[in-house]
Amino acid sequence: MALRIGIAGITGRMGHLLVEEVSAAGAELSGGIGRPGSDKPARDGATMLPDIARLAAASDCVVDFTNAATAQPYASAMAGSGKAWVLGSSGLSDADEAAVADAARRIPVVYASNFSAGVNLVLALAERMGAALPADAYDAEIMEMHHRQKVDSPSGTAIGIGRAVAKGRGVALSDVMESGRHGHTGARKFGAIGFAALRGGQVVGEHTLIFASGTEHIALTHRAFDRRAFATGAVRAALWVVGKPPGLYSMMDVLGMA
Repeated sequence: MALRIGIAGITGRMGHLLVEEVSAAGAELSGGIGRPGSDKPARDGATMLPDIARLAAASDCVVDFTNAATAQPYASAMAGSGKAWVLGSSGLSDADEAAVADAARRIPVVYASNFSAGVNLVLALAERMGAALPADAYDAEIMEMHHRQKVDSPSGTAIGIGRAVAKGRGVALSDVMESGRHGHTGARKFGAIGFAALRGGQVVGEHTLIFASGTEHIALTHRAFDRRAFATGAVRAALWVVGKPPGLYSMMDVLGMA
């Protein structure tokens, strides 16, 4: 029997790609729901279900690319369903992430800032570079650019890169993060991890991590040209997570890199 995958956010750009990737993977599309407040119809004849609870009941795994506003109610519904959850929404608050972690005590959850294999390799390298390049000698800066419609900033992927650098340095990102500098900010603090966000056009996603010292600069860049890379990775995560014990997993786990 084919694995049944439901899609939360099926009417969006990622949703359409996910429909195609579910079919390409030989899985069954159990149905979908749109983003809250959206009245867009699903393409390709997909069955639209009334809410997340009904979608979870019809599925073995729900792949969720909606938005941060749904994280807490969806976490509660998914935990109650007992089904696996692949979550790719960005811009989650600490409270949202706490709700996701609480759900993961009851169900298997793959939560990732980015489902691209390439980005996850960047995350692994970022942690190693953070450990190897001391904060008192190498300033870490992260620059990202996305399409003009993106509503959260910095991007989830940029924050993920920052967390990886902070982990390598043995600190919490929340203690060293600097974002949106403006005006007379004073000299840069040693150990800070800086963020710059650019928005314009229809850029799918570009992220650059820079380590700058007095003698050299090191840059690590990832550019996404097609959202399909994210959809392919998310469906791969869905196929992997079904049957796993409850827990909070990352794309690193899916790729065997954890």
